[in-house]
Amino acid sequence: MADWKKAGKDKAEAVLSLIPKEWRIPTIPSPEEQRDITGPYIQQFLDKKEVEITETDAVGIVKNTSAGVWTAVEVAKAFCHRAAIAHQLLNCLHEIFFDQAIEEAEKLDKYYAEHKKPFGLLHGLPVSLKDQFHVKGVETSMGYVGWLGTFQGKKGTGKEKTFESEMVRELRSLGATLFCKTSVPATLMAGETVNNIIGYTMNPKNRLLSCGGSSGGEGALIGARGSPVGFGTDIGGSIRIPAGFNGLYGIRPSTGRLPYEGMANSMDGQNSVLSVVGPIATTPDALRLVTQALLSTRPWLHDPLVHEIPWRPEAELPVSDPIQRASNKLSFGVLRHDGNCTVMPPVARAIEMAVKAVEKQGHQVIEWKPTPNHPTLVDICLKCWGFDGGADCRKDFALSGEDMPQQVIVANTPEANASDIMAANIAKREAQKQYMEYWNSTAELTNTGRPVDAIIAPMAPFPAARPTKYTYYGYSVWVNTLDYTSAVVPITNVDKNVDKKLTDFKPVSEVDEKTMANCDPEIYDGAHVSIQLVGRRLQEEKMLALAKYVGEAVKSL
Repeated sequence: MADWKKAGKDKAEAVLSLIPKEWRIPTIPSPEEQRDITGPYIQQFLDKKEVEITETDAVGIVKNTSAGVWTAVEVAKAFCHRAAIAHQLLNCLHEIFFDQAIEEAEKLDKYYAEHKKPFGLLHGLPVSLKDQFHVKGVETSMGYVGWLGTFQGKKGTGKEKTFESEMVRELRSLGATLFCKTSVPATLMAGETVNNIIGYTMNPKNRLLSCGGSSGGEGALIGARGSPVGFGTDIGGSIRIPAGFNGLYGIRPSTGRLPYEGMANSMDGQNSVLSVVGPIATTPDALRLVTQALLSTRPWLHDPLVHEIPWRPEAELPVSDPIQRASNKLSFGVLRHDGNCTVMPPVARAIEMAVKAVEKQGHQVIEWKPTPNHPTLVDICLKCWGFDGGADCRKDFALSGEDMPQQVIVANTPEANASDIMAANIAKREAQKQYMEYWNSTAELTNTGRPVDAIIAPMAPFPAARPTKYTYYGYSVWVNTLDYTSAVVPITNVDKNVDKKLTDFKPVSEVDEKTMANCDPEIYDGAHVSIQLVGRRLQEEKMLALAKYVGEAVKSL
């Protein structure tokens, strides 16, 4: 066995060894034997109180811990147990620090007993973290075998077990309980989660499918209710894809709204299309809770790239306030096809359900036909990702000599020079300006006399990717080029009796043909189907309110 294979295997076994024996599952069924491990399947391994706690959303948890109904310790233990079960079934954890979490929860309970009040806005709330966050005393591998035992691939820095990311510090100050770090694809540049340490992370609703990426472990864990809320990152869809594939709510904020300071990353220094950090959760109210709480810590004082924008309640009122919403109706654009790839039937059905839901509430929907078109925006983003020709990612694979998983997107082009980078930045800025003016022009088409409030759009051409078959990223990447705020809303589930293969399909491109060839109603049956709502830059409050409103409108159909 190659040294890197042994190192990866040893690390995976070390993580498993941290799961108490009484929490071990004696026999792990194959995906074919047990596709869906959510609901009753995973509940069988928990007691009644653990099920009640772990199936309560973040808002409900904080309400109970802040009122002394539940202790922080019993909540932490319940989620540690469920996360341990989820990992054995899905391969979703890179790091387990349950003991540390329970110690922190004990301190929170002691504080509550002494002061008769919660420690902070997130008192006793378990929060999971994508394995880009540095946590004191916990390793960060980011899926690279060569990073094991180092600080971001470097030995002897002294930071291996002492450094902590800025958001981690803020979450602790709010009373959150951090208990695990979740799996990612090596490099972070993939819509599936696979690496040479824990293998492949599966989708809890349908283990024949991917959980998404690159925040895939977050999607899988929260989808299995092993965490109530967690944080991922997004440079091309990496929050939205796992949220959508796992039937969750997630938000990709615009750059500079939430703190990224002190996190590990690939291609660090490529600042043309920045990665952003954002939450994934079971409800939109949970997203709102943690976003508002983080902004209350004034992150702009410790992260030089964060805008000084506190939570703005007035920005959500046009959506959240029924009186304002009734007197000033909303309008939406709808994108059904981006000109390059057709969405599969269940995704098309989800888009129509969202359209019907908002129209039923009296709002207008118009066709979205932007300039520039989305394939142009995707090309700009890909050019920016490839500035270093893939050198950074290849360097980290070379540390151990490990093989690169086939799903990973790494540039194989010459390194860009300063002139190339300047030209790409100009093209990006000009595209942003054109798109902005197109959006402004929709005021001439809406009944409101204002530009559309948001775009109803696919997040991917499929409900979830089949392993090694993530064929097309265009439906997520355009948002990153424009730096727009986007929220994912779960809509429905695949029904093989309804979502049949198209009989009159005529591909418009090679990728279109490849994508639709993977449409198999039998394999996809039961999978979650989601959409994204896209707003303009820095519209986090409004988009969170819209995610809740549209989600509730769909349920009322």
